Amino acid sequence: MSLYLLINILTIGPTLLLSFDKKVHFYTSWRYLVPALLISMALFIAWDVFFTAHGVWGFNERYYGQISLLGLPLEEFLFFITVPYASIFTIHVFASYFPNFRLSANQARTLALILMTALILIALINIRKSYTAVNFISSALLIGLVLLKKPEILRRFFVVFPVILIPFGLVNGILTGSFIEEQIVWYNDLEKLGIRLGTIPLEDIFYGMTLILLNNFLMETFRGRVPGNKSVSE
Repeated sequence: MSLYLLINILTIGPTLLLSFDKKVHFYTSWRYLVPALLISMALFIAWDVFFTAHGVWGFNERYYGQISLLGLPLEEFLFFITVPYASIFTIHVFASYFPNFRLSANQARTLALILMTALILIALINIRKSYTAVNFISSALLIGLVLLKKPEILRRFFVVFPVILIPFGLVNGILTGSFIEEQIVWYNDLEKLGIRLGTIPLEDIFYGMTLILLNNFLMETFRGRVPGNKSVSE
């Protein structure tokens, strides 16, 4: 078993088992989450394929298996299922056990506007650094879309995301070389800011935010199309 596959299994395994918790009953949200996962995975895989082909990042053959699709290891496809699943599960846990753990509408809106402004400015200043520019602009646009369409999502997302960053940081840390001899995922330093938190590029934080928020937004959008359903973000 490859290390990258093991990371994926350990990421989703505990949360998959806990999805049947009587208070959280996350399994009842699978019918909304599965299409969200598939749509977001398609978008991120397209991004992944393009950046890999152009040498923005790549993968260390030492740490993944023999199956590859579209120039990406199979484990990379699984990453776009395991990480969002575990993250959205975490949001639901907080919604179930700590329903008041969220920002006010005004606080969420203010934070969203500050983030959008900062991300766009940094992207424009570093427009020739493809990972920085594409990543930060994508994050800003998504935050803006959620703010317009489903602003209630941001009230909980902004306070739970720092909690999600703890396990996300561990997973991403290993992928970028923490605790192991080499990086599983390597980056072209010319295409990013060069700022790292440990071994994790700063851009990865917002990459993860975009991935998780997109799944959160899509899932709650699908849920909202069913009469009588109430978003867990409310």
